[in-house]
Amino acid sequence: MPPRHPEIDPHLLSETDEQRQLRAVLRDFYTETSGPEEVRKHLATPRGYDEPLWARLAGEIGVHALAVPEEYGGSGFTFAELAVALEESGRALSCAPLLPTVALAAHALLYSGDRTASERYLPRIADGTLTATVAGFHAEGPGESDEPGVTAEQGGSGWVLRGQADFVLDGAGADLILVRAQTPAGPRMFACEPKPDTSRRTPRRVLDETRRQALVEFRGAPATTVGTAERTEETVAATLDTGRAALAAEHVGGSGHALDATVEFVAQRHQFGRPVGSFQAVKHRLADVLVTLEAARSASAYATACAAVASPHLPVAACAAAAVCSETFRLATAEYVQLHGGIGFTWEHPAHLYVRRARGGEALFGTTDRHRTRLAELIGLTTGSAA
Repeated sequence: MPPRHPEIDPHLLSETDEQRQLRAVLRDFYTETSGPEEVRKHLATPRGYDEPLWARLAGEIGVHALAVPEEYGGSGFTFAELAVALEESGRALSCAPLLPTVALAAHALLYSGDRTASERYLPRIADGTLTATVAGFHAEGPGESDEPGVTAEQGGSGWVLRGQADFVLDGAGADLILVRAQTPAGPRMFACEPKPDTSRRTPRRVLDETRRQALVEFRGAPATTVGTAERTEETVAATLDTGRAALAAEHVGGSGHALDATVEFVAQRHQFGRPVGSFQAVKHRLADVLVTLEAARSASAYATACAAVASPHLPVAACAAAAVCSETFRLATAEYVQLHGGIGFTWEHPAHLYVRRARGGEALFGTTDRHRTRLAELIGLTTGSAA
């Protein structure tokens, strides 16, 4: 019989007073600074987001520093506090690279156990002056990706990267890219600060324009190793599971906005002399979204708690949350469009932006089917190894 892991403390599944206060501050912040018109304006900028707003988020509220230890210039909280920020950013459909910078790259540095790299990069991530992302962290199992990948070789002046990584989150704008590359001795993680002469970054046209992605081609780009070779795959796997938990929190926030906006609209819109929301069929559809959303909240809360305490349950919790929250977001946004009637199908209404975020999120860190397959492997329902 496999050894039992300690269970998660139920208190970790409930919000603390500090987390509630953080949520209220962020809700007010995004209400003041974000909206459909602001999102469209941000998409037209070179970086795809409001850089002064990004600086305010770091400086005034300290979001970037939440899950960074104090020894690296952070606030010393946990992923639980960061998940609150991610949920509120998902609710507001924030275009800023919070997911790749703070959820992925920062945690990859922490999981690597490399103090030198952490001391070099984490303080700048925490204060908002450095954006970062990861590349080559495939969600597929070995041999399942058609991507050529990135290789690393040692030259006279150190390591250089060659090859390409596609659909890299914020790949065209990130100041730092943590790359999983193949070396003659096996995979290693490298830190690369891309320069135009050695790294070509081509923005990809993607469904969700609020979350930019790019093809990154390394042409002898200088890089430094991060962590040890023995720890590379463990670091990549933990980073991806943390990313799944982070994306689940975002999806809960987006679903909550879709439901709240739809309930408000059907209460105001009238047909046959009555509010549309008074019709039984509409009530049932919204009730279905609410039930599904509550299940998603529970799945997300459990994954968040596992990430916050580095629980060995995280792979299972992250897969479950990814599958449940992704499907919830898809349902919530579908009803967001349909129950708004004709206006919901127009480009002027923000509903389609949330639909795009929901559909785009389904492909990040593995598809829903892939999450279910991996979950079955992790809990022993199938034979074979987990990816």
